[in-house]
Amino acid sequence: MALPDTAPLLVGLLLLFHAFGAWAIVEVNMEDKVEVMAGETAQITCMFTTDEGLGGTTIQWFYVLPNKERQRIYNKEPMHEAAEQNTLFTHRISLNVSGTAAVLAIRDVGVRDNLEFICVIKTLTPEEAEGRTQLKVFKSPTFPTIEAVETGISVNEEAPSKIGSCRVKNGYPKPNITWYRNNMPLRNTPREVVVTSRTTIESSGLFSVQSELTMKVKKEDKDAVFYCEVIYVVPGATKMTESQHINITVYYLPTEVNIWVESPKGNIKEGDTLELRCDNNGNYPSSITTIKHQNSEYSVENKTMVRTNVKRLDGGVYECTFLETDNFEEISGSTKVSVNYLESAVITPKDSIAVMEGEELKASCNALSSLQTSTTWFKNEKLVSKGNTLSVKSATLETAGMYKCVVTVPEMEGMKTSSTLQVNVKGSPQILGPDVQEVETYETTVNLTCSATGFPAPTIMWTTSDGKNLNALQTETEDGAQSVVTFKITSNVKVFCNASNDFGSKVVEFNIKTILNTTLTTITSMPTISTTTRSTTTISSDTVVHTTPTTTTTTSTNTITDDTVQTPTKSPNIKKESKGFVIAIIIIAIFLLAILGSVLYFLYKKGRICGRSGKQDFSKRKSSKDNIVVEMKSDNTEEAILLGVNGEKQQPNDQ
Repeated sequence: MALPDTAPLLVGLLLLFHAFGAWAIVEVNMEDKVEVMAGETAQITCMFTTDEGLGGTTIQWFYVLPNKERQRIYNKEPMHEAAEQNTLFTHRISLNVSGTAAVLAIRDVGVRDNLEFICVIKTLTPEEAEGRTQLKVFKSPTFPTIEAVETGISVNEEAPSKIGSCRVKNGYPKPNITWYRNNMPLRNTPREVVVTSRTTIESSGLFSVQSELTMKVKKEDKDAVFYCEVIYVVPGATKMTESQHINITVYYLPTEVNIWVESPKGNIKEGDTLELRCDNNGNYPSSITTIKHQNSEYSVENKTMVRTNVKRLDGGVYECTFLETDNFEEISGSTKVSVNYLESAVITPKDSIAVMEGEELKASCNALSSLQTSTTWFKNEKLVSKGNTLSVKSATLETAGMYKCVVTVPEMEGMKTSSTLQVNVKGSPQILGPDVQEVETYETTVNLTCSATGFPAPTIMWTTSDGKNLNALQTETEDGAQSVVTFKITSNVKVFCNASNDFGSKVVEFNIKTILNTTLTTITSMPTISTTTRSTTTISSDTVVHTTPTTTTTTSTNTITDDTVQTPTKSPNIKKESKGFVIAIIIIAIFLLAILGSVLYFLYKKGRICGRSGKQDFSKRKSSKDNIVVEMKSDNTEEAILLGVNGEKQQPNDQ
């Protein structure tokens, strides 16, 4: 190597400088401190000057131990440089020399690297110089966590109570914690505010700080906001982090108790459901709230009282009492409840009244109430009078009936009571309807109804024009009586309804005309028609066999087909309960059939039907219906006239 060859030269030069007394000048400049965040790379610069140049300069780095001794960590000589072995920085440091600047780089610094570093510059002459720099490593703490007390705090506590705790971890240098109440910092105040802190040095050298706030709370603290603020240092600045905000539960005694009617809103009436509520401006947990009715001593240990179907006696003063059970302090409040009422309506005279026709009717209706009332009178659901008094100057039979008095409270919906009065007017009976009534019927049984008004209730009798009394069912009505009679009729008849009482009588005549008798007489007087039908059966084209004729005699409607004319006769069969319309249809049908039978007989006489052409073609098959014999009978003779196919007169023995 070149070092052994140059060593004598360097020694010689050194002796030469010493001999002439010329010593080299060395100067070193360094920063007082270097700040860096943990985990980063710190760079410590050593600026030096020497008049010998760089060829013979030696650079050494040291750090100061806690006992103030030096520990070399790096050595750079003109011909050799290396980091010292087995130090804190052996594998984390490097040196970079550029001109007169020597920069020591320390990688991945931590809080344990907060040390003082020394840079020493030596020359070939015995002269040397050094500089010192303090390395400061910073670590930001974690976000602060805050916890409030879970239980409430009473304002009656004599000593300060714990509000909460705040904690921050792993910071360097040690962070500081400050408590705030509604954005105002809290400082230690004897017997009022106490802030205590505890610092923990972690194994990593970082600091963790926990702070606790205790204070004597007041009522207004129930709405206060508490939080803690953490202040820590970073290179070239100071930072602040604010925790979450918390609230606390503050228990305080009330200064006022209120009780009110929750429902119903407005006026209260009998039968309502009453709900009372009680509250106070305190929130003390160990307390008892009682609502009591002073009139009846009825009470409940609750903030709500419900009473159903209240009566007027349920009104009065209700008191709510708050009792704090720790110190037995008591405070009360009260309210007055009015329950409105409306008693049953009372009519004078009671139940019913009877007046003579033409006399004055007078009645009164009253109902005791806690509020102003309104009275109206109704008859048959129609308004007849307003006010407490019902008055009619001159009573008539129409005045009689059932009157209803209705008393209401206009101020409150639903408050209503009523009562009824039966008014009877003494006088002779009156029968509804005209004095003479016409009745036409197809039926054989008739129902007649007779309704009469009057007081006393009239007695109704039924008689016929021949003086016969009829049994009838009579019922009383609100203003008189009603009778219904049922009887059979065979002819036109007159029936009389006679209604009478102590003051007179009234008769109504019913003229009953039966339509059924006239119809039956007309049908009975009609003539009878009999027909005889003879049939001939053809066996073959050359032989004609005449069968024994069949004669049918009836009284009925004629029946006609294409080949046969039949006129059966039947006796009229009319039901007693038939309606006029059906009878009329039957009569018209009988007349039409009679006319049709006569026309057919006339055509037969003229030879227009039944093949009266004279000559018969026996080569063709003939139906048994080709030969017809018709027998006509009258009421004056029993002789039968027989007509053959050709219209010739035949004797009876030829049949």
